[in-house]
Amino acid sequence: MGKALSFLARDDFSILLQILQDSGYHTIGPQPRDGTIVFDTLNSVEQLPKGVHDHQAPGHYRLEKSDSPRLFAWANGPQALKPFVFAPRETLWRSQRDDSGKLVFEAAEPPITPTAIIGARPCDIAALYIHDKHFLQQEKVDPYYKKRREQLLLIVVNCTHPAESCFCASTGDGPEARYGFDLALTELEDGFLLEAHNQRGCELIDKLPLTSATEAQQQSAQQALEQAAAQQQRRLPAGNLSDALFNNLNHAQWQDIGERCLSCGNCTAVCPTCFCHSETELAALDGQSSEHTREWDSCFSPGHSAIHGITIRADASSKYRQWLTHKLGSWHAQYGRSGCVGCGRCISWCPPGIDITTEATIICAEGDGHE
Repeated sequence: MGKALSFLARDDFSILLQILQDSGYHTIGPQPRDGTIVFDTLNSVEQLPKGVHDHQAPGHYRLEKSDSPRLFAWANGPQALKPFVFAPRETLWRSQRDDSGKLVFEAAEPPITPTAIIGARPCDIAALYIHDKHFLQQEKVDPYYKKRREQLLLIVVNCTHPAESCFCASTGDGPEARYGFDLALTELEDGFLLEAHNQRGCELIDKLPLTSATEAQQQSAQQALEQAAAQQQRRLPAGNLSDALFNNLNHAQWQDIGERCLSCGNCTAVCPTCFCHSETELAALDGQSSEHTREWDSCFSPGHSAIHGITIRADASSKYRQWLTHKLGSWHAQYGRSGCVGCGRCISWCPPGIDITTEATIICAEGDGHE
């Protein structure tokens, strides 16, 4: 944990929310809904998942309620930070005919509001930084992502209650956030330890009724984070897996996966780093105007590999192989690291319970896997 930690009593947590709202931020936070935890507009601390715990396993996600006063005693839900910067669907530009019949194009400016997200997880902060590399640090900058990203204030809550499907410790992306946030919280039984990472975080701390964190509180938080890392039983093979994966493109395990995979795309929908999208023209019936839209897509969809009427990856095994080799392999060449942050969502939300850590370990083991 960092130094210069402060302590915020649990009864004063609502003050943090009030300060953000008074500062003009649209506040977003986790809340239980429809049997899961989602991020949505947060108007009151009462909306937070107090006493809620999650049970996750391959193909399994359940919530249960307890009398615990804790607000963040859960790992994650299906939704990460991705929807708040890379919109699931948005209009990029519009065109319409003028009086002379000529097409006139105009950019669609997304409505941007300063947004503060409370309760982001360290793995999702890591995923956001991978998206920054893709959308902001290439030759062409995505203006829609850029505008949303610039207006985002991030309050991360370190993870002390990992799920069975979590493996962020093996990817180096949790359970403690070390970069990318404005303010970091670690929840204790009676309150929160706070650490500011930048000027905006310091300004927030200056407005809160804080006390200096005691040595006992800091030790308790550190022990909780160490225990959270030790509890994680899943892990990815260490290092850059590019060679191991691409040298085993004919491994028998791909076929085994294909017999279980439904090609439903759940793994890409819940993954905090997947960024595949499709673009569509929505023409008005009178032919006078149209909108060019972008929406999330998946490498598991039939059209993703369709070229001139031919689907290159028609079966489930080749689709999963494309996803895994890109995520764990070729991302290293593109972004300098794996595309997996160890959140475990693809394990929990996969209907047949396919486990990315198990499959990667088998395929990357010594030998080519031929039968």
